[in-house]
Amino acid sequence: MAYLTRHKSFSLAAVAVLGILGSAMIGGCAATRPSTDQDSSVLACRLSNYGKYEQAGWSHLPSIGVRHVFIRVPPPDQVEAVGRRLAEHGLTAVVMGGRADLSQPACVDDLAAQLRTCERMGVKYMFLSAGRHEADKQVIYERLRQAGDIARTHGVTIVLETHPDLGTNGDVHLETMRRIDHPHVRVNFDAGNIHFYNRDTDAPTELQKIIDYVATVELKDHNGQYRVWNFPALGKGVVDIPGVLRILREHGYSGPLVMEIEGVEGIDRTQEQIEKDIEDSVAYVRSLGRFK
Repeated sequence: MAYLTRHKSFSLAAVAVLGILGSAMIGGCAATRPSTDQDSSVLACRLSNYGKYEQAGWSHLPSIGVRHVFIRVPPPDQVEAVGRRLAEHGLTAVVMGGRADLSQPACVDDLAAQLRTCERMGVKYMFLSAGRHEADKQVIYERLRQAGDIARTHGVTIVLETHPDLGTNGDVHLETMRRIDHPHVRVNFDAGNIHFYNRDTDAPTELQKIIDYVATVELKDHNGQYRVWNFPALGKGVVDIPGVLRILREHGYSGPLVMEIEGVEGIDRTQEQIEKDIEDSVAYVRSLGRFK
């Protein structure tokens, strides 16, 4: 009887100890340890963020740990030189900015040449901020569809900017995507432009409408005033960047995240101020996740 009593007391004590250890694991280090999961997206920066100091950006970005960039599509005779410069600075171009006047029949040939350059440089996304310039929308859709066919042969996806009048907001983006109906013509979602070009909405709301078509994302902040050119460092405006990232994660987004900091109209920033804005933006985004 005494043995059973002692055995029962030992068992209860052991259960109590295990309970305390379990509580410690839940309420202590195991529960509060930050996640080590890495986001599948790469964090990139537009070299054009540096404005007239763009040349300095080639060295500044690697110095703060940013290794991926958005650059303009270089002319064919400059491809090798640009490629060497990227390699010298340890940078990789993940998106390149194309250009075309979609109202002109020659635009498809113009885009074809730029898409060839993207393939030569190993870049899978070509950004395009293009309006239709009063041309019939059906004509524009068909030209972009043709460009999509060419993009497919080069392993590139054309991404249309959040910009009037093909991508003013989620609804317009959605209409454009459905009308073009091409897997190699997709959306470049610009979080800041949603606030610049629209009233009474926000970036997460518009992103949710078109998430299935989003191939690239630009993280850009804004002061929230309609058509006011005020794009501060990330985290300093009203754009719900954490909300944007949450939606992207929920939908398994793995494309690039490109930081864009365009500054404030009327304020001519020094090189030091621009670099500080970019450094602050990088620190802010990194506080929200672990990006490549």
